[in-house]
Amino acid sequence: MSEKRNIKRGGRERSLFDYMRKYDEKDLIKKSDENIVSSEISSKDSGENINKNVMIQTSKEETVRNTENIESRIIFIDKVEASPPPSLEEVSYAEDMYILDVAYEGSSGRAVVYLYDENDNKLKIYRDRSGHRPYFYVDIDPSRVKEILREDARYIIDVYRVQKIDLLRKKFVNRTKIVVTDPLSVRRLREKFQNYWEANIKYHHNYIYDMGIIPGLRHKIYNGSITPLYQTDLKKIEDEINRLFNEESEEVRKTAVSWYLLFEEKPPKIKRAAIDIEVYTPIKSRVPNPKTAEYPIVSIALSDIDGRNIVFILLREGIGSVDELKDLGSDVEIRVYSSERDLVLDFFKTIYDYPLIVTFNGDNFDLPYLYERSLRLGISKDFIPIIMKENHATFKHSLHIDLYRFFKNKSIQNYAMEGRYKEHTLDSIATSILGEGKLSREEGVGRMSIGKLARYNLRDAQITLKLTTFQDELIMRLIILIMRISKLGIEDVTRTQVSAWIKNLFYWEHRRNNYFIPNEKEIREIKSKKTTEATIKGKKYAGAIVIEPPQGVFFKVSVLDFASLYPSIIKRWNLSYETIDPAPGECNKTTDILDERGIKIHEVCIDSPGITSVIIGLLRDFRVKIFKKKSKDKNIDPSLRSWYDVVQRALKVYVNASYGVFGHENFPLYAVPVAESVTALGRMIITRTMEKAREMGLLVLYGDTDSLFLWDPEPEKLEKLRQWVLERYGLELEVDKEFRFVAFSLKKNYFGVYQQGGIDIKGLVGKKKNTPKFAKEAFNEILQKISGVEKPEEIVKVREWIKDLVHEIYTKLKNYEYTLDQLSFTVMLSKDVKEYVKNTPQHVKAAMMLIREGVQVSQGDNITFVKVRGKEGVKPIQLAKISEIDLDKYIEILRTTLEQVMLPLSIDWDEISGSVMKLHKFIS
Repeated sequence: MSEKRNIKRGGRERSLFDYMRKYDEKDLIKKSDENIVSSEISSKDSGENINKNVMIQTSKEETVRNTENIESRIIFIDKVEASPPPSLEEVSYAEDMYILDVAYEGSSGRAVVYLYDENDNKLKIYRDRSGHRPYFYVDIDPSRVKEILREDARYIIDVYRVQKIDLLRKKFVNRTKIVVTDPLSVRRLREKFQNYWEANIKYHHNYIYDMGIIPGLRHKIYNGSITPLYQTDLKKIEDEINRLFNEESEEVRKTAVSWYLLFEEKPPKIKRAAIDIEVYTPIKSRVPNPKTAEYPIVSIALSDIDGRNIVFILLREGIGSVDELKDLGSDVEIRVYSSERDLVLDFFKTIYDYPLIVTFNGDNFDLPYLYERSLRLGISKDFIPIIMKENHATFKHSLHIDLYRFFKNKSIQNYAMEGRYKEHTLDSIATSILGEGKLSREEGVGRMSIGKLARYNLRDAQITLKLTTFQDELIMRLIILIMRISKLGIEDVTRTQVSAWIKNLFYWEHRRNNYFIPNEKEIREIKSKKTTEATIKGKKYAGAIVIEPPQGVFFKVSVLDFASLYPSIIKRWNLSYETIDPAPGECNKTTDILDERGIKIHEVCIDSPGITSVIIGLLRDFRVKIFKKKSKDKNIDPSLRSWYDVVQRALKVYVNASYGVFGHENFPLYAVPVAESVTALGRMIITRTMEKAREMGLLVLYGDTDSLFLWDPEPEKLEKLRQWVLERYGLELEVDKEFRFVAFSLKKNYFGVYQQGGIDIKGLVGKKKNTPKFAKEAFNEILQKISGVEKPEEIVKVREWIKDLVHEIYTKLKNYEYTLDQLSFTVMLSKDVKEYVKNTPQHVKAAMMLIREGVQVSQGDNITFVKVRGKEGVKPIQLAKISEIDLDKYIEILRTTLEQVMLPLSIDWDEISGSVMKLHKFIS
């Protein structure tokens, strides 16, 4: 701002209205009988003339926007009255609304269903009217249960016997159902029994199962019942399922029809806004702590799907002129405040209109900071719309998606988005997916000019929103589909890992089929047989097979991939926790599970389809047989084809993650013989396929889990091998990648150059985020050079070029020609320095040095340091000198980074380093 604020004039401090008079005092319309809250000034292209059409807003009036001949609207707001968030409209009946979420409401003691009404774009709630209550099961008679719980009678609503199917024991069993007053009573009372069932399930999940709710789908609510609605032609779907799944049992086909309906129903387009906050900090590298919220919020940006963009910005000394804000665009509204409290309150009022709020890292930062800062500003909790929950943050008036947690999900990153982004930052994800990232900045938020801060903040909100709108709302549609499959609400599904999605789907199917959900303990007691030993420390059983590759560069390499190998094995061999290793006399027909040596390790019952086999098999078949094909069918309308692409992506997430989930011992339906059988059959199939390939004269270079690398295979032989696999195992072997050449150094360490260009890198150090810039740049430069190689004879020239490059880097290191920035590491303090007790990592040592120099260091700060000679071995970059650098350590870092690329090219590091040392001594 060009003029200083709070300067005495005429015996009083200058107000925000005084500041506005410097534009054109005669244009300010005053009303003595009204409480004027704000005035809007619209500037023309020249930036000199003030538009005479000035908007006045009072505390009782709606804002009237002038949209003629303006670039951006600048509104000065001097006072905002606090108001509580509006209560969501409660309905007792719904003809046609989407269910987005379900929660337990402690104040009413009932489940609350969050409904989205497309007619008015409003979020509404339905409080349960069926009388549903929390419960769990025990294996004791009701009379004995009442005796045990005599002192807790006030928490008991009902106790009675229930008969359901016990899949583990393959029979009907009777158990006692204990219905209680609230979810906490389940947790408290279950401990009074030695054995209990279904007592670890969250209440709102239980409600979804029992009421037959499918989140993300339209429902009708009438007279206490909740019913999914479908517009799809049921007869047409049944005919298609019968045609495609004609070899499956009637039970499987019936399940397939119910699932197919989920994939054909259109998704809702939810009104939403993305928000982002910026907080002043005295140090650029400091990340403000939301637990203390000691620094002011200086800007908040909002961007919504209707094209509305608002920046709420705090006027401060030394941040430039408000004139900088005029050219942000005609679609941007700038609201300027002299008070941080007014800024926050006005922001709260603005977001009351949205049923869904989107953030990036809002759970960990934006929302908790807003909440704590509001309290520090003296805002009553009644006027703060944010709710801080145990594992996330949300709103009283709307639902909240944190895209950081969704995109951080490995299954979304690797399967749905096909590895398009490598890091989990907003900049990395947006740049990779949208082609536009965050605006760059040299200074910290606290030192930005008002114009730059507004642009920076707005860009963050805009790209956060675009992550939900690009490619015809791909991400929102994906979220809706995962909700439908997993039976989880929108706030759960965007914050949990794929294991939770799969667990919830299986629990839903258990409840739908009248099965008791088994305990982890009883699965492990009844299905405990283990026959193999792990080769990897920490694993419980033998895993996948990995073939040692020959070291070197190989041209014309084809990579064959077994399509969904593990899910296909689960389906074909009927693997499930209840079918594996049946007890004597429990099963009429079994089949043996053989490993790669031909040794029997388990047997499986094939009397009837196992629940795991059915569910995983259907997910795989829906993707492969139906939606992957539909997503590529040019005869289908493009918008529908786009939807089918989202469907196949969602299914891909489930299919590819399924074995990893079932093979993890923390999964509640984990059975070691099932996991062991899957990997054993995988090893057997890969081994037999390799043997067959070699028998046919094909050259197998490398094999890993579900893929084989073949060196210059003949197309006819390749096709014969594919047919053999299909006939022998019923599996599809596909050509997944075609490399111009592949360079192998070790197992799981290679890089390949595709025929069309581009590089595939696996397991190489140079890819890692924390590799210093000088080494990473050298790594990338070498790969770029290698990617241009077309013929084997060109490798020789590249080898000499690499040797020269390494000589050059080695010499620059020895001569201290790199900057400290190029040699630095940056690591965030995940906790306070004092909490590091057992060991002291290098970045913590550097942080301690900063503290001793009087620099304030807090949890969340990024510590940038370099490796130096001396006892500590590190120094923060602020305190280090280039002459202190430990050259030996940096040479070792360079070696570790580049040697993986050099080994396949037969470049000897010791030979290069030795010659450089000799040259260095000679020159010296």
